[in-house]
Amino acid sequence: MPVAMLILACVLWAVSFPVIKALNLEQTARLPGASETFLAIWLQMARFALAAAIMIPLIAHQLPTRKELIQGTRLGLWGGLGMALQAWGLNYTEASTSAFLTQAYCVILPLVACIKTRRAPTLKVLTATALVIIGGAILSGVKPGELKIGRGEAATLAAAFIFTFQILTLENPKYDGNRGIPVTFAMCAAIAVIFLPVVAFLAPTPAHLISPGATWQAFTLILVLALVCSVGAYGLMNTWQPRVSATEAGLIYTTEPVFTAAFVLFLPAMLGQLVHSGYPNESLTFSLVAGGSLILAANLLMQWKRRPHPPAIAPAP
Repeated sequence: MPVAMLILACVLWAVSFPVIKALNLEQTARLPGASETFLAIWLQMARFALAAAIMIPLIAHQLPTRKELIQGTRLGLWGGLGMALQAWGLNYTEASTSAFLTQAYCVILPLVACIKTRRAPTLKVLTATALVIIGGAILSGVKPGELKIGRGEAATLAAAFIFTFQILTLENPKYDGNRGIPVTFAMCAAIAVIFLPVVAFLAPTPAHLISPGATWQAFTLILVLALVCSVGAYGLMNTWQPRVSATEAGLIYTTEPVFTAAFVLFLPAMLGQLVHSGYPNESLTFSLVAGGSLILAANLLMQWKRRPHPPAIAPAP
């Protein structure tokens, strides 16, 4: 069940990529004076603020405890800083390169596990990690000879390193017993608070604090991001990831670009009609099939004869 729920979280996260692209097309056409950096950071503030507002009825009868607030705030700090670096890095590197480098956490997590346990990674973990790296490179179209480390790539690698701490925060035994919904609410609220002053500083005019979401098309897309990709995906992650190891969770999360590649086969044209902009569907390619197959094979390998991981939340007596 935990693995299936985390895969579902990846499915929900994958929706965000074509939705954000469509929203960017709508906003840049309507607000030519706003920079891409401002719009990217504004979106993070808006979607997580709306997600926190949506969750208020859900936590009305299960208010976050002090321990849940602390964990949610730490998740928000790691996630907010990581997403900010990733968004900034996208201004200086290709999206395909960013997608590939972001998967660096699947390499970092086994190294952290080795340091903590003082044991070398198993052959299964090494093989699965290698399959993910190769599959990610094929899927994103990155070629070894073309990969350079400039400021965009360095920022993306730093974001991947920070995302590692977000994943490890959910595995920390000091937060055993925390509930996923209150933690997710605290995380969403923390991210919104972190980005608000940055948005206020970068806004070209005071009106730009509201105008990016001032049309029904833009608000609809932001609502999808808040409900599906923030409340839904992070709610599943914060609830179920403590039931698997951080290393395994990191490999499971690499299935996200596979689902993204599937969604962009049909969603862009539908979203393009919504925002009245040309946004063509992508086509099925060898890279998608080969890269996606290797990533899925890595995750199947990790599940092969897997020992049960003790749940972070003990069952009720």
